[in-house]
Order: sequence, then structure tokens, then C-alpha cells
Amino acid sequence: MLHGIRHLKIKMPLFGKEKKAKKDGKDCDKQPSIEDKYYLKELLGTGAFSVVRLAESKERPGQMYAVKIIDKKALKGKEDSLENEIKVLRRLTHTNIVQLLETFEDKSKVYLVMELVTGGELFDRIVEKGSYTEKDAADLIRQVLEAVDYMHEQGVVHRDLKPENLLYYNPDEDSKIMISDFGLSKMEDSGIMATACGTPGYVAPEVLAQKPYGKAVDVWSIGVISYILLCGYPPFYDENDANLFAQILKGEFEFDSPYWDEISDSAKDFIRKLMCVNVEKRFSCREALAHPWISGNAASNKNIHGTVSEQLKKNFAKSRWKQAYHATTVIRQMQRMALSSGGGGGKSPVPERNMSVGNSSEDPNGTQNK
Repeated sequence: MLHGIRHLKIKMPLFGKEKKAKKDGKDCDKQPSIEDKYYLKELLGTGAFSVVRLAESKERPGQMYAVKIIDKKALKGKEDSLENEIKVLRRLTHTNIVQLLETFEDKSKVYLVMELVTGGELFDRIVEKGSYTEKDAADLIRQVLEAVDYMHEQGVVHRDLKPENLLYYNPDEDSKIMISDFGLSKMEDSGIMATACGTPGYVAPEVLAQKPYGKAVDVWSIGVISYILLCGYPPFYDENDANLFAQILKGEFEFDSPYWDEISDSAKDFIRKLMCVNVEKRFSCREALAHPWISGNAASNKNIHGTVSEQLKKNFAKSRWKQAYHATTVIRQMQRMALSSGGGGGKSPVPERNMSVGNSSEDPNGTQNK
């Protein structure tokens, strides 16, 4: 999670809610507990230090949320990272960013009440579609760019943008995309960052080179995601990490035939502008949003679903087994609750390993999407 806050010992209360509540005209030291406001329900997922459970609001019956429950004992020594994630999430309010609504704690646990997203992972949805075009890809990337541009304006760098962290808000055909998992995010208030982190296939060259870096690392990752959205396989792949890093450091990627033969020159130009090794020349989110492939009519309407979905299935099939969060299960559970309450060929790399540079490969706090 975030690393920008000075050492902060876990104490009651963790989040500084020291104000006394008045009850019947008398001072009352007791903070409201999560059970006062929510019914905690089915388990949605698990992480190394946490679980995510479905929760229903007591004030607004039928209104569902995801609650991340973090074990303080398991978190011992990593309190800063949790404080940091909360600080970042509290700072961000955007239609394409999973919202932190409120926090609670008791002696042994911290509870983060989050917006519930039920539409599933990006690649799974593309594979399931009947038709998929460059225009669809451009619309997805536009939403990501708008959210990341907003984050950057707020002084936040995500540092771990990847397809698994892009979720659909709901199962609707026209659902918006949501950015989740701010576990490695960083407030840029302190200026320059130098911690090596992220997922190798998506990480920017300057991070691997252990140079100081900033917001541009997120733009590189969006370039990698854009590349995959148009062909179904990653731009950089090697089973040997040293070779993979060498490719990324040089920015060596190709638009292979036949996979890229039908893709517009504008799309390729857009990707080159984002996956540019020279940070000074790399586009910002704002510049990327103004590119004709995003803002104009340069994206093709040709159906590329067949080739892209075939490659996605070959190269990213295992990602769904890494998920602790299964949207379909939640939807079925919600339907059951509603019923019971009476309410209504060529380059085909092996799947990438989800491995962090200089970090554990497991999200230390467990998220909805994993």
C-alpha cells in the first residue's frame, strides 16, 4: 500500500475519530461499530491480511457494499501502508474509481466500507462479448485515462495499473469501468519516488532502472494495457525475468503480423506515445486524452473480437483463478437474498506471472478483484 505517512502506531482509534458523541444530551465515548450500521454477509474474497465480505446497510435495506476486514495482528509492522491506502482513497472521488465510503475499527480489526462492483474483470467481459472493436477499446482506455488524470491532479500515482485492477461497475452491457486496488499507490506530495514496485509486464523502464519516477509510470502501464486490448497478448514477455526487464528497459515491442494487420495506424501511434522509454517525450494523461484515437474518429469500427478473444484466452486464462472475488457468485447471492426477502496461431506467450518487483506477489490487504 502507500508508503508516504510517517510511522503511525496502531491505536484505538486508528483513524483519529476521537470526538465524543452526544447521546441523550450526555457525552458518550463509544464509537459506532460496523455492526451498528451494516449486516455483514457472505465472504467475497481473501487476502494475506484481510477478507472482503458483502454487507447490507441497516439504514438503507437492499443497499449492498463490500467491506474489507483487516486483521490488526497480521498487519503488525505494516500499519503505515494501511494508513497510506486510506489516506489516498479518502482523497479520491471519481466516477471511475472504487470509492471508500467509511471506516470502522474494533480492538482486533479495521473495516473499510467500499463501493461494491459486480461487473467482473475487463478481459473476461471482452472474451464473453460477441463483437469488439478498436472503438470499444478506445472507450475503455478513455475512462481509465480520465480517472488517472484526476488521480494525478490530486497528487496520487497508482503505480500498479494492470487489467486485473480494472473492473466493470455492474453486469450491464454499457457498464462503466472502475479502477481498484490502491495498495501500491503513492501520494506524490513528497515529490520523487524511487521504490521498485508494480507487476513486471506493466512496469515502466524508469522503475526497473531504479531511477526516480513520477506520474508517467501510470501512463506507460496504460500503454501496455492498450496494446493487450488490441491484440490479446502482452508487448513484453519472457519466462526469464532478466530478459523481460531487458526488453522493457529498451522499450522493445513490435506490432506483429497478422495480429496487428487490421489495427489502425492511429492506434499504433497512440501506443508508441504512451510506451515511450524517454519520460520527457512520453504523453501525459491529458495529452493521451487529446489523441485522435481517443478523442477523434481514428479508432476503427472493424470487429476484432475473434483474434483478440482467442489470444486473451491463451495468454490470460489463468488470471480468473487468481481472483478471490467472483462477481457472478455475488450476483447469485444477491438474487437469492432478494427472493428470500420477497424484494425485488503465431506469437502466443505463456500467461504472465503476477509477481511484484521488490514486493510480495500477494496484495497485502486483499481486494475485491483478486
